[in-house]
Amino acid sequence: MVINHNMSAMYSNRQLGVTNLGLQKDMEKLSSGMKINRAGDDASGLAVSEKMRSQIRGLNQASQNASNGISFIQTTEGYLQETTDIMQRLRELAVQSSNGIYTDEDRMQIQVEVSQLVAEVDRIASTAQFNGMNMLTGRFAQPTGENSVTASMWLHIGANMDQRMSVYIGTMTATALGVRQLGDESIISLAAPDDANRAIGTIDEALKKINKQRADLGGYQNRLDYAVKGIDIASENMQASESRIRDTDMAKQMVEFTKNQVLSQAGTAMLAQANTQSQNVLSLLR
Repeated sequence: MVINHNMSAMYSNRQLGVTNLGLQKDMEKLSSGMKINRAGDDASGLAVSEKMRSQIRGLNQASQNASNGISFIQTTEGYLQETTDIMQRLRELAVQSSNGIYTDEDRMQIQVEVSQLVAEVDRIASTAQFNGMNMLTGRFAQPTGENSVTASMWLHIGANMDQRMSVYIGTMTATALGVRQLGDESIISLAAPDDANRAIGTIDEALKKINKQRADLGGYQNRLDYAVKGIDIASENMQASESRIRDTDMAKQMVEFTKNQVLSQAGTAMLAQANTQSQNVLSLLR
């Protein structure tokens, strides 16, 4: 029997330290709900998990971007509905004025309404805004030449670079629609039956342009609706994958915690027993 080197106590103490360290990690994983809390827990798992987290956050923001894009398109379509209603009324007046039964004074009264309606088309185009950006003045029109200053509205609908789509919105001013002349600013005239007859064709072309733009907006919105659904599903699947890598299996971890707890109690008891062996030497000296 020796005193200076109690090997049993040293071994018990070392094993107790290992067990207590495992117990601390078990409690950390159980309390945090994650089995990877630092790189030392699983270096490769942490790297993969962090990449997935970047994708998840990017996908969630992309879904929000697409939803905001839908709001933008719906707002634009609402303004175009107003413009369509005005053009329909202008066409109605043109058909009315094409009839020869009206006097010049009658047509003058019709022309007064036409002037107000054309002015309203320009007012809508100049005041139609989303987040402070004019939508119907050509800012997002399809480029038509090398020196064009227009640009599309880019909607970023993915988690990574270049995952975006463009939205084009044509100019919807009275001049662009042909009901106001460029230069002298004169508006379509219904002062004579022949003028009114030609105006019908002009207004039909304007309606064709507006309807084409509204159809494009409908296509954009349908695409974004599908994009939101797809992005949300991708985000859910990515979160499930990240959870399998990083989250704690509570039942399994609780089994490990209970095992280490028992080992810690046993180790403490054995260390106490080992320490009593040195004290037994005193009985030999009595």
